[in-house]
Amino acid sequence: DGDDDEDGDNSGNANNLFDSAWILLGSLQHLTRNEEVVQCFSRIHSLLRTGGTIVVELPHPRETFSMIDCTRNYWNVPLEDESEADSGELQIVWGDDDDEFDPITQVRQLTIEMKLTNVEETEDIQSVRGIVPTRLFTAQELNAIAALAGFRIPAMFGALEDGVSVSDEDAAFRMVCVLQKQ
Repeated sequence: DGDDDEDGDNSGNANNLFDSAWILLGSLQHLTRNEEVVQCFSRIHSLLRTGGTIVVELPHPRETFSMIDCTRNYWNVPLEDESEADSGELQIVWGDDDDEFDPITQVRQLTIEMKLTNVEETEDIQSVRGIVPTRLFTAQELNAIAALAGFRIPAMFGALEDGVSVSDEDAAFRMVCVLQKQ
């Protein structure tokens, strides 16, 4: 909006302060170095009111230390043409059995594939597959990184649904952290 200071900080602009920011669907995982995460949190910190929160949703740390294969997630998106008639499906798959994981950096080379199914074969692209580096976080390191950016973590949950404890071995499948600005 043009109200930023020279360094990009607009914390002095009362019209741009927020109560909450949300980082969902594991989006934070695309920041694979601590410096990137601290920079992200610090920038959000400059935009939040005192006591404001960041809600961060990540894969559960159980996945990081699991001795089994990477969790494969997928979903199908129905497609419609201009007349709203069914025209196939887009299948999106995250993860593959051969995905490499570096335990030192906690970065997984995650396979992502998108495929058109139940559609008429054409010369157009029917499938796209690529590798995306994603980082897996532990609760302790997220707490330390948050502190570096001026936050504390007053609450942690095992899902976005109400009442799921992060330590519930059956129900917890995510690590949802509430970071509060100090």
